Amino acid sequence: MQLKKATYLFLSVFGFIFMAQGQSQTVDGVVAIVGGDIILKSEVDEQYDIMRRQNFGEELSECAVFEELLFQKLLIHHAAIDSVTVGEEEVESNMDRRIQQLIAQMGDQKKLEEFYEKSVVEIKEDMRTLIRDQLTAQRMQMTVVEGIEVTPSEVREYYENLPQDSIPLINEEVELSQIVKYPEISKEAEQEVIDKLKSLKERIENGTSFSSMAILYSEDPGSNKKGGEYKAIQRGVFVKEFEAIAFNLKRGEISDPFKTEFGYHIVQLLEKRGEELDLRHILIKPKMTQENLQEAKNFLDSIAVAINKGDMTFEEAANKYSEDEQTKFNGGQMSNFQSGNNRFEVSALDRGLFAVVNKMEQGQISETGYFQSQDQREAFRIVRLDKKFEPHKANLDIDFTRIKGFALQEKQSRIVEEWKEEKLVETFVKINTGYFPCDQTLATWNSNRDD
Repeated sequence: MQLKKATYLFLSVFGFIFMAQGQSQTVDGVVAIVGGDIILKSEVDEQYDIMRRQNFGEELSECAVFEELLFQKLLIHHAAIDSVTVGEEEVESNMDRRIQQLIAQMGDQKKLEEFYEKSVVEIKEDMRTLIRDQLTAQRMQMTVVEGIEVTPSEVREYYENLPQDSIPLINEEVELSQIVKYPEISKEAEQEVIDKLKSLKERIENGTSFSSMAILYSEDPGSNKKGGEYKAIQRGVFVKEFEAIAFNLKRGEISDPFKTEFGYHIVQLLEKRGEELDLRHILIKPKMTQENLQEAKNFLDSIAVAINKGDMTFEEAANKYSEDEQTKFNGGQMSNFQSGNNRFEVSALDRGLFAVVNKMEQGQISETGYFQSQDQREAFRIVRLDKKFEPHKANLDIDFTRIKGFALQEKQSRIVEEWKEEKLVETFVKINTGYFPCDQTLATWNSNRDD
């Protein structure tokens, strides 16, 4: 079993929904028992239908789905034995994120509820156990491969043993550096926000619901729909300015307005358990003026001119002037956190950055361009195209990090398969052979047992 296959169902955005087009799950025959957990035929049928409709590939079969569910139950069973758990806050957060993905896919919340003939609250309740099972299985699988590494010699051996027709093709990639400037907001705009938050605080202290005010006014997309609420917050989760206020409040107390890099906040402490908090907050961002934006653009224009004249290097300018904390101390070099290296596939760049980079030559610096950061802050940047890699077959000279990732995945897959075979010997597994014609799957799962 490949590691990719083992996590295939668990990581599916839509794999958690166990109703198909509004029809509730039908309780029917038990097709298998793994440890103390059962698998119903309807679970296999509905999971297969979901995956088929998502077009995950022609090789998908009902037997493959059945085996994935068997493997998930095996992971969950041993997670309980090894005390591998997930918290309710993590389950809730995961459900919220997936609901938002579904709403985005459907267009809006009303269409989602019409499609499933259920309210969002009912959909979340339906998915809660499945989300918990998926997260538990994922965590157990990660525990199995924790600490596994590959040496350079293992990477080379993996590459040299690849058949020529299995060496992956690499699309056009680039390495980029940037210098970022956030527009400065006027004192008048900041004072307007502070006054607004003071007014909201006064209304709340006079009996208005904090939750209602957060829903109406907060600009934090992660909490405004939940009345500004965050639960089980530990130190290190939020920025230090936020935590300095929140951890020093008394239960029920509401802070005065204060500033972080995201805007201005008021916070109410709901509960404190040692170094863990439940809280509500309202975030309002000062409004940017056209003058603020133009000043930031003009500043970066002048930096680009200085670099092109040779008055300073791009790296020196990034270190001195860039306001992006992730890149400024690395000469502005951007990192691809998904791949673990500095390369970005050109076709996968966001639309704005693609439009800029696609016209550039290696070593060229772009004109100043507007963009929104990951936290939705308005900003400007200049970008340098450091290197361009044409489409090619992967090779060890320039693709070592990528090939190392493939080699590591293969090694982890072997470890997972060995773990599965070992645990099957000591785990009760009973499969009802009358439901699916899956001889190979049944042989694998029954090979170490006397039924």
